[in-house]
Amino acid sequence: MERVSDRVACLSESATLAVAQKSRELKEKGIDVISLGVGEPDFNTPDFIKEAAKKAIDDNYSTYSPVPGYPSLLKAIVDKLKRDNDLDYTTNQVIVSNGAKHSIANLLQALINKGDEVIIPAPYWVTYIELVKLNEGVNVIIPTTVDSDFKITPAQLEAAITPKTRAFLFSSPSNPTGSVYTKAELKAFADIFAKHPNIIVISDEIYEHIVYGIKHESIAQFPEIKDRVVVVNGVSKAFAMTGYRIGYIAAPLWLAKACNKLQGQYTSGPCSVSQIASVTALNAPLDTVKAMVEQFEKRRNLVLSMLAEIPGVKTSKPDGAFYVFPDISSFFGKSDGTLTINNADDMGLFILSNAFTGVVSGEAFGAPECIRISYAASEADLIKSLTRIKDTLATLK
Repeated sequence: MERVSDRVACLSESATLAVAQKSRELKEKGIDVISLGVGEPDFNTPDFIKEAAKKAIDDNYSTYSPVPGYPSLLKAIVDKLKRDNDLDYTTNQVIVSNGAKHSIANLLQALINKGDEVIIPAPYWVTYIELVKLNEGVNVIIPTTVDSDFKITPAQLEAAITPKTRAFLFSSPSNPTGSVYTKAELKAFADIFAKHPNIIVISDEIYEHIVYGIKHESIAQFPEIKDRVVVVNGVSKAFAMTGYRIGYIAAPLWLAKACNKLQGQYTSGPCSVSQIASVTALNAPLDTVKAMVEQFEKRRNLVLSMLAEIPGVKTSKPDGAFYVFPDISSFFGKSDGTLTINNADDMGLFILSNAFTGVVSGEAFGAPECIRISYAASEADLIKSLTRIKDTLATLK
């Protein structure tokens, strides 16, 4: 009998599947489809990191690594946290996993019992709520809008806390919005969490280095809650190493031990070669990262200027990551004579079918009035695709 477990049945399919399938069909017809849906840098991994990976192979890093990661990588992470964030951790508080997604999965499985609540600001990265569901937790979503720069307020946070709250999970810089919380904003949250000692704060900082004209701040900097904060990070975004699959946590010792125990049964240590390459990445100056961020900032400004020329599209100015998250709800109820746009899913398919550009519906991010546009693409492709989108949306009446 074909029967999957309830825990798998409860998960949602990827929201991008319909668009991805339609995109493939159009490409097979020879149509020039541009994807602005990808969540990874379009740059190659820097050569000095690739050389380190090649050397690791030659040096026979081909056996099992320790479950939490090689000591050299744990030290590089501890050094990075001190250097970049002024955070003090020991190597036994760090666990390296197969990407930051795996790190978050470990944390939620180690923390959440059935019925425990996890507070998540929306828009959120799609995987957050699915992992909470997988662990039989309850998602408590705090909505935001483009007018608030997609940030929650301290009052909203306080109102969402109940005796069942076990964790608060958020990202800054944010995927999908690019919004970045300031030190003052994070301090206001820390003051609230200080009154609730049973809540663990999970801070996803994977886009830390991709910020524009501002400094990234970590909520782990506040001593009154540091023993209840987990920093999640990795090498994927800053160093264009998405395929290397290296993420990590820095956590209270008891929680790091729990994740180590769990990972020992699930996967053991991550790829040995990727770990050695990551040591080189983390110990190096950030010159290549800064060069990449300069390009992203130019693209961000280009995308914002072109979106500003489209009547009915409303945007905030993201301070980080490589996404713009425009509110397109003014088009709901409008039609091109064939299709009526009722929601962001309709808009995504409409743009793909008519502007031959792949974007991601905000529905799966908890923001059904928005779409996500990634500017991890060339300027030429951005100009071409946004011109198409402008012309296509003009047909809606």
